[in-house]
Formats: sequence, C-alpha cells, structure tokens
Amino acid sequence: MFSRRTFVASALSTIALPAYGQTGPWPNKPIRLVVPYAPGGTTDVVARVVAEYLGKRLGQNIIVDNKPGKGAMVGTALVAKAPPDGYTLLMSVISGLTISPTLYGGGDFDPMADFIHVSIASTNPSVLVVNPTFEVKTFKDYVAYAKANPGKLAYATSGAGSSNHLLGVRLSQVISAEMVHVPYRGAGPAMIDTINGNVPSMFDSLPSAAPHIKAGKVRALAVSGEQRNPAFPDVPTMKEAGYPDLISYSWFGISVPAKTPAPIVDRIATEMQAVLKEPAVVKRWEEIGAEPSTMTPAEVTRFVQEEIDKWTPVVKSSGAKPE
Repeated sequence: MFSRRTFVASALSTIALPAYGQTGPWPNKPIRLVVPYAPGGTTDVVARVVAEYLGKRLGQNIIVDNKPGKGAMVGTALVAKAPPDGYTLLMSVISGLTISPTLYGGGDFDPMADFIHVSIASTNPSVLVVNPTFEVKTFKDYVAYAKANPGKLAYATSGAGSSNHLLGVRLSQVISAEMVHVPYRGAGPAMIDTINGNVPSMFDSLPSAAPHIKAGKVRALAVSGEQRNPAFPDVPTMKEAGYPDLISYSWFGISVPAKTPAPIVDRIATEMQAVLKEPAVVKRWEEIGAEPSTMTPAEVTRFVQEEIDKWTPVVKSSGAKPE
C-alpha cells in the first residue's frame, strides 16, 4: 500500500548556522516532539519510541509534549506556528492533517503550506475491540447487534475527526444502522472506559490496543487491514466478514514547520530511516502490528496530499460532525 523504496542520504554530523540565530551545530539543546493526542494512545506509543531512538542518534533528549484537542488540530496548529529551527517537531497524524481540517471547517494552519513532511514512522490498521463481558463474540455478531438495536450500540474513539471515528461512521453507513459515537481526548482514556465497561466497544489503532488485547482486558473482533495482521493472526479482517469498504489504515509521521532549513530536514529524514532499522524498533513494531515506511520527504509530501484528496470527500459525504 505504501512505497517501500529505500531512502539514502548522506548523514550530516554537524549543521551550522541554521535559522533564528543559532550559532552552533544543530542540535545543541533538547528537542520537543508535540503529540496532538493524550498519553496512552497509538500516537503517543509511536512518539515515545521515536523520541528515544531518534534522540540517541541526534545526541539530544527529545521531550514528548502531549497537546490534545479538536481532533489533533490543537497540537498540529502549535507546531505550524513554532520557529522553524528544528527544535519543535510534530508527530503528524492522519486526523490532524487530513480529516479534522474538513470536519471542523478549517483551522489555524494549512496542512501543506505550513509544514515540511519529513518521515512516516509507522502505518497500521484499526481494530474493533469490546469489553470482555459484552455479549457479542464476533464481528458478525457485532453487526447483528447494531442492526437489532439501532441508536443504542456505543463505540469509543480517540476523538471526533480521528480515522477511527470515520471508520465507525462508515460501518454505520454500510450496515444501515445508527450507532452512538463517544469521543474522548485521546485513545488512552477511551480504552480505560472500554476496559471498565463504561462503553461496550471501541475502534482503536492496533498499536495502542495491542497490550490490552494480549492481556485479555478487551476482546478483538476484527482489524481493518487488507490482510490479517501478523501480530494477531487469529483476529479476522472486516473484509473477511464481507465488508471490503471498511479497509482502513492510520499513519504516524514526523513533520516540521515550513521554512525549516534543508540540512535539518535532511538530517532528521536520514536519522529516522536509521531509527526504523534499529532491531529494537523493528521488534517493537512487530509486537504492536505496525509497519515502518521508507518514504523520502518528497514521497511523504505527495502521500499527505493524496491522503487529503482521499479523505476530504469522505468526511463531507459521511455527515460526521465535531463532537
């Protein structure tokens, strides 16, 4: 689904005299990685792995700064306005750049003009999970329950405008049964309420749901990928259940403010490719069902534009509203 071409660029050991008056090699102080969702969700999981290993390669601490709100637009807008000096990075997500700007009727930033999109750290399918005490056992049971109880079956997500929100809306459309969306300020609190039984089900990105599935705290009914995920071979796809329209993936990348100097962009891109080849990161991605990407900044930029073109009409036709 995604390009797998290898990106090769010369690593830069020092980058002198970038923007905003820096007088030494970049980086010479800690870097902030803004995560536009609350702690505990997939975005946060991926961000903390990236922060650890990218920080080691750059020789500086990378501090994860969670700024949730408005379908990831709060944190995304913050980075759009940050100085383009390489010290503020965005953990960019499908919702903040491609879905929420349409859902919320625009924002304080332009997803293309205000950013340089540097790298895709991982791509992954969504998963539908239920509280273990909920009576449905399979995805087909879930669909049957939704049809038999229109307007009563609730599902949690990380927030309005997330890809998981749109997946729930799409399911409701294809089965012609109204469902109740319960948005949260991040996947972490949504999962807690699903585990506690405050909501019976949740659409989540597989990496953040993975440890809870393995621990038996929630039961996985189906994944939204084209094929079964190697990390969870016993969990069927929604496509297998007869719903090919529900194939869906989310993605997590690194973006920086527009006008960030090219040497800094190149350095981040080069080091991110090295991070994604680290044996510990490869193993971690396999454990949580994520896939690394080898896209170059130019390829990532084209990819983000394609995602905007893809999701904008979907959001408009879905009838989804901010919540």
